[in-house]
Amino acid sequence: MRPIKKSAKLDNVCYDIRGPVLEKAKQMEEDGHKIIKLNIGNLASFGFDAPEEIQQDMIRNLPNSAGYSDSKGIFAARKAIMHYAQQKKVKGVGLEDIYVGNGVSELIVMSMNALLNPGDEVLVPAPDYPLWTAAVSLSSGTPRHYICDEGAGWLPDLDDIRAKITENTRAIVIINPNNPTGALYPDDLLKEIVEIARQHHLIIYADEVYDKVLYDGVEHTAIGSLSEDVLTISFNGLSKNYRSCGYRAGWMMVSGDKRPAADYIEGLNMLASMRLCANVPGQWAIQTALGGYQSINDLVAEGGRMRRQRDVAHELITAIPGVSCVKPKATLYMFPRLDPKVYPIQDDQQFIAELLQEEKVLLVQGTGFNWPEPDHFRLVFLPHVDDLKEAVGRIDRFLAGYRKRHGT
Repeated sequence: MRPIKKSAKLDNVCYDIRGPVLEKAKQMEEDGHKIIKLNIGNLASFGFDAPEEIQQDMIRNLPNSAGYSDSKGIFAARKAIMHYAQQKKVKGVGLEDIYVGNGVSELIVMSMNALLNPGDEVLVPAPDYPLWTAAVSLSSGTPRHYICDEGAGWLPDLDDIRAKITENTRAIVIINPNNPTGALYPDDLLKEIVEIARQHHLIIYADEVYDKVLYDGVEHTAIGSLSEDVLTISFNGLSKNYRSCGYRAGWMMVSGDKRPAADYIEGLNMLASMRLCANVPGQWAIQTALGGYQSINDLVAEGGRMRRQRDVAHELITAIPGVSCVKPKATLYMFPRLDPKVYPIQDDQQFIAELLQEEKVLLVQGTGFNWPEPDHFRLVFLPHVDDLKEAVGRIDRFLAGYRKRHGT
C-alpha cells in the first residue's frame, strides 16, 4: 500500500508545547503514573475558574446561539471590543475592523494566510510563542527570528531586528507581555519598534493576550496606541485574563492607516467568511468579561494567588545551583536558564524527556520556543504553592543527579 504522507507545508511546523514529550507523558499516565504538568497555561486545570457572571451570560444566551453569527462576530462582542480599544487608546478601530475568532490561535493563522506568499519573511521573536513561527511557515512564509536579550530583561534587540530586515520582510511580530519569558516592554522600546516598522513599511502584529496579567504595579501599553499610520493588527482574548481557555473567544483588531491595506483586509474578510463564524456561545462572554468586575486584578496583586505563586516559583528555581531566571513582570510563565558549564546539555528535548521519566514532571524545552540554544526551559507557575514546591523539589533532585553524573 502506498504510504499517505503529510503535506510538505508541515515540514517546518512544530508545536512542542503539545509535542512528543507530552505524548510520552500521556502514555505514562495510562500506565498509572501521576504527572505534574507545568507545560501549558491551561488555567482551569489548576483551579482558576472563569468568573461566574461570564458563565451565567453564556448560559442565558444559549437559546440565541444555535445559528451562525456575522462572520466577524456578534454586535455586542465587537462593540465591547471597540470600547476596549478606546480604553487602551488605540484610535480608529470601528466595528468592521474587529474579527472575533475561535481563540487568538485561529486568528493568528488566518492573519498569516491572508498575507504571505512564498519567499515573504516575517520577523518573529526568539524565544516566541511557537504558533507564530508555525503559522508563518504554514502560510508559505519564512520566519526570521530576532533575539530577545536575556541580559536586558528579555527585551527585543533592536539592532538584531534591523539587521534581519530584507526586501522580502513583510511584518514584525511583537509578543507583549511575552510568552515564554514574562517580559513587559517599556514604551520607549515600543516606539522604536513602531519607527522601524514605519521606515520599512512593515505590518506590526501585536500579541497582547496577557495585557492584564501584570505584577508589581507595572502597566501595559498597547503598541497600536503609539501610531495612527503604521498598520497594526492586535490580538487579545478571554483565555488568560478571564481564565476561559476552553471558551475559545479571541479577537483581532486592525488599526493604523488601512488605505494601503484594502486588498489584504479583503483577504481577511474572505477567510473570516469561509469559516462562517466563531463559536457563538463563547462570543456572548466577551461583553460581560470586558465590562464586568476585573477579578484578575485580585489574583496578580500583592497577596493574590498568581503573585504568590510567581514569587515562590522564582525563589525556588533560582536557588538551584547553576539555574538563573529573569523574574517575570507579567504572564503565567518564567524561562529559567541552565548554565551550560554546569549542565552541558546537547539535546534539551531529550533532557526534558529524562526529567519526565525520572521525576514525573512535565516541562517544555527552550528550543520548543525557537530559542537557539539548549539551555532554557519554560516553567508554568499555575499550581498551588505546595504543588509548586513539590514540582521544583523534583526538578532540583533531577538536576542534582545530572551534576553528579557529569561531575559539574
